[in-house]
Amino acid sequence: MGMNIPFITRKTNKEDRETETPDASLKANSTSIIPYFVRKTKKEQSQVCETGNGSRPGSLSIQSIRDLTNRFFSKKEEESDEGIIDIPPLPDLPENLSGECLERYWLTPPHAWAAIMQERGAIAYYIIEPSITPHEHVLLEEVHHYLRDIILYESPGKRGEMNISDKDLRNALFKFDPLLVKERKQVLTYMLKRTFQGYGRLDPLMHDEAIEDISCNGAVHPVFIFHRRYGSIPTQLMYGHEELNRFVLKLAQKADKSLSLSTPLVDASLPNGSRIQISYSNVISTQGSSFTVRKFRKDPMTPVHLLSFGTFSAQTLAILWLCIENRMNMLIVGGTASGKTSTMNALSFFIPENAKIVSLEDTREIQLPHKNWLPTRTRESGNRDGFGDINLFSLLRASLRQRPEYILVGEVRGQEAQTLFQAMNTGHTTYSTLHAGTVDEAINRLINEPISVAPAMLGALELVVIQGLHYNEGLALRRCDSVHEIHVGGRDSIITWNTILTYNPSKDLFVHEDGGSLVLDKIRMVRGWSEDDLKREITVRKACLERLAEDRVFDQLSVSEAIKAVRRGEHA
Repeated sequence: MGMNIPFITRKTNKEDRETETPDASLKANSTSIIPYFVRKTKKEQSQVCETGNGSRPGSLSIQSIRDLTNRFFSKKEEESDEGIIDIPPLPDLPENLSGECLERYWLTPPHAWAAIMQERGAIAYYIIEPSITPHEHVLLEEVHHYLRDIILYESPGKRGEMNISDKDLRNALFKFDPLLVKERKQVLTYMLKRTFQGYGRLDPLMHDEAIEDISCNGAVHPVFIFHRRYGSIPTQLMYGHEELNRFVLKLAQKADKSLSLSTPLVDASLPNGSRIQISYSNVISTQGSSFTVRKFRKDPMTPVHLLSFGTFSAQTLAILWLCIENRMNMLIVGGTASGKTSTMNALSFFIPENAKIVSLEDTREIQLPHKNWLPTRTRESGNRDGFGDINLFSLLRASLRQRPEYILVGEVRGQEAQTLFQAMNTGHTTYSTLHAGTVDEAINRLINEPISVAPAMLGALELVVIQGLHYNEGLALRRCDSVHEIHVGGRDSIITWNTILTYNPSKDLFVHEDGGSLVLDKIRMVRGWSEDDLKREITVRKACLERLAEDRVFDQLSVSEAIKAVRRGEHA
C-alpha cells in the first residue's frame, strides 16, 4: 500500500554498470531484470547499436531520443488503446484495518481507493493501492530511470505540458519485462504515471474531491487532511527526512518556484490550481521540511451548492440575490476554513450577466461564468528588495481605472482595505472576505490598525455575512451564522447594525428576524415596488433555488441560465 518509487543511484565501471537498490530488503531479490540487449557491455552494445550523430556508443541515437522527448512533452495526450475502463466494485477491506468503516470510495479507479475508519472514537483516512512484489519494485526502478533519462535529455517545456501516454509507459515496461501479464502491466503503468505526472504517494489524495487541505508537519509525522465531512483527520502516509526533502523540491519545481536553503519558504500555485505552501529543511522548523496543499474544487461552488449543503436557507439566498442584483456592497466574514471565498464565489453568480467584473486575488480561486470578467492576481518578483512585486493594493488601484461595476477582492488584510472602501464610497459595488468571528470583531479589525478604515466610510457597506464552521456528531458543517445590515450615523460616525438572520446550531435552523430590513426598503424604494412586489420577487427567487436544488442542478452554466431566466421575468 502506498509504495513509493524512489530514485535510484547508479555506478559505472569500465565495462558495465550496476544498480543499487535503496531498500536493503530487496537486494536479495534484485537480480537484474534488464533485457539481455540492455545488459550488454558498452563494447558489445557498440557492435549491434546504431550510433547517432555525436552520441556515445551503445546509447540511443540523438534523433530517437528527441522523437521520444517530443512525444512525451506533446500537449495533446495520445488516446489509450485500453479503451474506457469500467469502474469495478470496491474490493474488501484489507485485513490489517480494524474498526468501523464509515465510508469508502474510489480515488483513481481501478487502482486506488479510500477507506475512512473509526476506532475508539478516532477517525483516520487510509489509502489502499495495489501491492508491489520485490520483482516489480526493481522493474519500476529500472523503467523509472530509463524514462527519466529520456525526459531530462532535453530541457522540458512549461509545467503541465509533460505528457507520457499509457502506451509509452506500457512499451517501456515491455522493453524491460516482455513476460509481464496484462493485469500487472496496468498496475505498474498506474504507479509510473503517478510518479511522472502526479505527486507520487500523495497523488491519490489529490484526486479526492472531498479533501480541502493536505498538510505534512515534518518527517516521521502522519500526513493530515481536512475532509469536507469529517474535518481534520490523519492518514497512514509518512515521509522520511530525505524523502520529504526530495518531495518538497519536486512540489516547488511543479510550481515553477525556486526552493533552497537561502530561500526556504515558497507560497505558490500548482499546475492543477491548488495552493501550496512549503518550508524547506530545518531552517524554518526543527521537524524539517513541511508542506500544505490547499485544494480547490474543479467545478466552482454555486448558490445551489450552498443550499444543498445547508450553508444557507433558500430565503436568505433569495434576499442576497436581490441585494447583489441591486448592487449592494457586502463583506463575508468568518474564521479559517469557514468557506468565505467559496461563498463569495457562489453569491457572485447573482451578478448580472453583462456587468463588468474585476476580481483581485493572491491565488486564483474565483471562477465565474460571466464573459465580462477580468480575473487578476498578485505577483512576487522574488527580489529581496521587493522590486517588481504586485500586491493587492496595486491591483486595486489599477482596477479602479478600468471602470468596473463589481470588484471582488479575495481577502482584505491591510492598506488595500482603505482603497476598497474608497471604491465603495465612489459608487463601485465591492465584495470581499475578512478573517473575524463576529460582526463586532470584523468592525474592530476594519477601524483599527493595521487596516485603519475611517468609521465614516463604513456607511457605504450595506451587508456583513458571518459564516462559521460547526461540528455535529463528528461531521464538519459550514453555516451562515448571521446576516447584518451596517448603519453609520451622527456626527461621531457611530456604527450600528441590524441583524436580519441568525443561525440556531442546536436545531440547525435559520431564524429570520422580524425587525424589518433597511436594505430591502432601499431596494423597494429605488425600484418603485410595493411591499407585495418585494415579497413576490423574493418568493420567485426562493422557488427557483429550491427547484434547482430539488433537481440537483449544480453545473455553473445551468445555474447561470436559470438565474438569467428569473431576471428576464420568464418565471411568470
